[in-house]
Amino acid sequence: MSTKNTSRFMPLIIAISVVAGILIGTFYARHFAGNKLGIINSSSNKLNALLRVIDDQYVDTVNMTDLVEKAMPQILAELDPHSTYIPAQKLEEVNSELEGSFSGIGIQFTIQEDTIHVNSVIPGGPSEKVGLMAGDRIVMVNDSLFAGKGLTNEKAMRNLKGPKGSQVKLGVKRATEKELLDFTITRGDIPQNTIDAAYMLDDDYGYIQISKFGRTTHVELLNAIAQLSHEKCKGLIIDLRDNTGGYMEAATRMVNEFLPEGKLIVYTHGRKYPRMEEYANGTGSCQKLPLVVLVNEGSASASEIFAGAIQDNDRGTIVGRRSFGKGLVQQPIDFSDGSAIRLTIARYYTPSGRCIQRPYENGKDSKYEMDWITRYEHGEFFSKDSIKLDENLRYSTGLGRPVYGGGGIMPDVFVPQDTTGVSSYLIEVSNKGLILQFSFQYTDRNRAKLSEYDNEEDLLKYLRHQGIVEQFVRFADSKGVKRRNLLIHKSYKLLERSLYGNIIYNILGREQYIRYINQSDATVKKALDILERGEAFPKAPEATPIIEDTKNEWKGKKELRRQVALLKTRHSSSTTRQSAEILAALEAHPAFRAATTVLLYHSLKDEVDTHEFIRKWSREKRILLPVVVGDDLELRLYTGPEDLKPGAYGIEEPTGELFTDYADIDFIAVPGVAFDRNGNRLGRGKGYYDRLLPPHPISLQSRHLFPVSTRRRSSCGTV
Repeated sequence: MSTKNTSRFMPLIIAISVVAGILIGTFYARHFAGNKLGIINSSSNKLNALLRVIDDQYVDTVNMTDLVEKAMPQILAELDPHSTYIPAQKLEEVNSELEGSFSGIGIQFTIQEDTIHVNSVIPGGPSEKVGLMAGDRIVMVNDSLFAGKGLTNEKAMRNLKGPKGSQVKLGVKRATEKELLDFTITRGDIPQNTIDAAYMLDDDYGYIQISKFGRTTHVELLNAIAQLSHEKCKGLIIDLRDNTGGYMEAATRMVNEFLPEGKLIVYTHGRKYPRMEEYANGTGSCQKLPLVVLVNEGSASASEIFAGAIQDNDRGTIVGRRSFGKGLVQQPIDFSDGSAIRLTIARYYTPSGRCIQRPYENGKDSKYEMDWITRYEHGEFFSKDSIKLDENLRYSTGLGRPVYGGGGIMPDVFVPQDTTGVSSYLIEVSNKGLILQFSFQYTDRNRAKLSEYDNEEDLLKYLRHQGIVEQFVRFADSKGVKRRNLLIHKSYKLLERSLYGNIIYNILGREQYIRYINQSDATVKKALDILERGEAFPKAPEATPIIEDTKNEWKGKKELRRQVALLKTRHSSSTTRQSAEILAALEAHPAFRAATTVLLYHSLKDEVDTHEFIRKWSREKRILLPVVVGDDLELRLYTGPEDLKPGAYGIEEPTGELFTDYADIDFIAVPGVAFDRNGNRLGRGKGYYDRLLPPHPISLQSRHLFPVSTRRRSSCGTV
């Protein structure tokens, strides 16, 4: 080969040599290097690197799939109490609860004595079509024995549910038949209603109980309202007690039925999730209907969005006990293996601006989940005065009524938990599940007779002559709970109520059960009383005159701030429009247009919303934001939403470069509670801007200071 040809191919030869060297080096580094952990130290993704090292280097064989499955929940548990991992085998079950239907055979069952007992057959479902009946016992599934100690609800559902159109063969023992009955059932869509009851409490007022907020809940609500309207309903009770939530969209659509056009329903905001607002569109069918909403410590998430919107807009009265306090928004994210996570991406805020999320510590879910026990022990289930309210999280409704963030929805009318008749005997038989066991067994033994009654009233008349409580006491004694006559006498009414209620449920279904229970429900009675007295629509509190205190300026300013906050809430529906108008005026300001370096602020809930404005103009100008440091503000460069973190007052603050060249600031936008016509500022009482601005040359040029507030006050100090 000539020298000329050698020179031509030299770059190619060098490149091949370099690549070969890299490959050889990588191989020896992975398999023979002494520091196997070096890959983790240099990797930007330590978790993936760790899994690769374990898979490649660990002394024993590791099931990496199982390792990841176990690691996922632990990782998410370090974030917040509501971010969670859902394995593939549970995802369908979790989703079906909210989607409004699932594919199965169409029965409700209970497991008694290690056997599946059919409690009821869903009308129109696959099981009813082939002749399966309430009281049947399923002992065979697909020609295999399906009973015994290992039988669980999860196992039963896994085998009885299945894809639509698939078949399952059942062997059924029926009390009236000597031989097993064989049924081949083709699985189909089984509706899951989220409204458990909708009926008239009396001639004038209706009642709707909602168990969750699913895909079909809004449609179910419209159907329920139409039914009650046909019965001349003049007012409505919506029961959200123990409703743990569901889809936010379902809640906002339902609230829309009750609010006039332009009323804020809810807004959400997160670090990477821009503020999103939901407003009523004015198409609601029940905008004038008197409304009472029932909540308790089990009402959470979407339930609190609904209750919060009704309360903050003064649209109805909230009755019951303080709700759970979940103000976090989860985004479902699916994986290719069929599993998914529900990741918290934002917080939601009620129309008054409050986030009702109760406090939590990352990675300490157990303390968070047991908070209801703490509430119980502190006595807040029994006395409104036992509830601790944070005055720093006080907000106001449109009419100026005080509401509080940070710990659920506090009802307008408190109804304590009724402990009358509770005894140690009642607690023991309840905790051991004996009431449910007896109720089912009694129903099963007497199903033919009980089925003769098609309504709750007639069935009750029969049950009251059967000595049900005495039969139960003997049953409980046989299960190891000795007869204690004094305690039984004390709890007699509650025992009777529970036993009758469960038997009614087994024979007539959930709505008839709810009708019976509601007859003695103190919260329902209170709600009905409010409707009957015409007090469902809240009234504004008596006005307190503005204090003009020339001797004590601090007291006067404090009162003035309170009055301004009151006016803001009364005009909350126009706040968004006012913010847009103010920001448009700021953009049009000649000094702003000419400015290169601009001091802005990251807005609080009741200030002109500057979040999107900052992001927009950071592309063209150098944006500075204040950071609280002790009793002073320092300035830092805004470098993007990803570099913000909550500061001392929960305000998102930049983590970028410290800025000290005050003389370079061309324009300052100053937030305030209110400004008078001369630009004099009423702040929040901390004095941060009063200390920040005087040293700045730009602060002496008032034409470059832009007062930003949705509320102005006159020069005499009145609003």
